[in-house]
Amino acid sequence: MSKKVCFMYPSSEYLLDGVRSALGLAVENMYAYGVVMYNEIEENMMTDYHKENIDWIRDMEGEVFSIPDGNVEKYGLVKMTLEELGQKLRDMDVIVPYGIMRSDKS
Repeated sequence: MSKKVCFMYPSSEYLLDGVRSALGLAVENMYAYGVVMYNEIEENMMTDYHKENIDWIRDMEGEVFSIPDGNVEKYGLVKMTLEELGQKLRDMDVIVPYGIMRSDKS
């Protein structure tokens, strides 16, 4: 039976690497989801390679969500509220807080 895994990305430093990790689990026949928690993705960080990884996750019946609206508008990520995230996490078998939480103001 396939597991449902949700990656939570609190830090912009590790976000796109975390998407690649979610893709790796999707390839291993798991339902993989990612949630951008706090930060908008900078345009110079989002390459065609990363966009293809997100599309591939979608092809494998997963998704990448975003709480900040800017990622929804710029990159087509699916909007999610904190309340919806709470409900989604109840359905997961594994929850992975991916990356170290760092202040982006330093």
